[in-house]
Amino acid sequence: MPWTLADALDQTGKVVVITGANSGLGLESTRMLASKGATVVMGCRNTQKGDEAAAAVRAKVPKASLEVMALDLSSLASTAAFAQALAHRHPRVDVLMNNAGVMALPYRKTADGFELQLGTNHLGHFALTAQVLPLLEAAPAARVVGVSSHAHRMGTINFDDLHGERAYSKWPAYGQSKLANLLFTFELERWLRKHGKRTISVVAHPGYSATNLQGVGPKMESSSLGALFMNLGAALVAQSAEMGALPQVFAAIHPEIAGGQYVGPDGLFEMSGFPRIVSSNAASRDEAVAARLWQVSEQLTKVSFAA
Repeated sequence: MPWTLADALDQTGKVVVITGANSGLGLESTRMLASKGATVVMGCRNTQKGDEAAAAVRAKVPKASLEVMALDLSSLASTAAFAQALAHRHPRVDVLMNNAGVMALPYRKTADGFELQLGTNHLGHFALTAQVLPLLEAAPAARVVGVSSHAHRMGTINFDDLHGERAYSKWPAYGQSKLANLLFTFELERWLRKHGKRTISVVAHPGYSATNLQGVGPKMESSSLGALFMNLGAALVAQSAEMGALPQVFAAIHPEIAGGQYVGPDGLFEMSGFPRIVSSNAASRDEAVAARLWQVSEQLTKVSFAA
């Protein structure tokens, strides 16, 4: 039988942090987990939009326990401030859902000089996870949930030009960032087991889901053709954001999920459907590349995981 939100256990008393919670998969995940009783901390780059999203959730889930906090994953100062403020509000965190992301954008840099897609999708979450880990370890059975995509299959980690300064193409850069999400998830799981931690690290992907993520790149490029292509794909092929969020919610709360597992839709080519355990490509399982990426990420962010 397919797993749906109706099958989810009560989450009352749990604290869930979701990055990029004001739209798309993050917003749907917020609504689902709040409907199950969890307190959801909504990490949002724009807190006004976060407040509007929280109001929309409360319109459907009147008793939703929601907190909107400022978080910009493209700024290491913002991730550090968020983690510090979070520790003042909550003695523990049960789930950190690293959901926020950008896709196929024209070349931009973060506040810290990183290529924007790698900086937001991977490096920001790398730093945040390290900074929130003490709160996760204070919970009896916490989880870090990464969010990757099919695009990881077209990605390579180009250590010689990690930030695309010599040559940049938006889709390969996106693929690199999504491959980095998987490499980090699996390396984090190995690190957690090595150091005897209680937290586990898992990852999910949404298949092809209709969210506002696809439209940002064409809008930044003022490309009406690109926008038309994305809109047609969303209308003809994509599943709803609600269905797309199910795998990451499943990964966050299903009692039988194990560390290092990857969850995606059960339909044809994993494009749509209900959550199940899926496989990632060989590149995502390369432990040498994962270890090197971890080391480089520590150097770039100046953030380390405390054993």
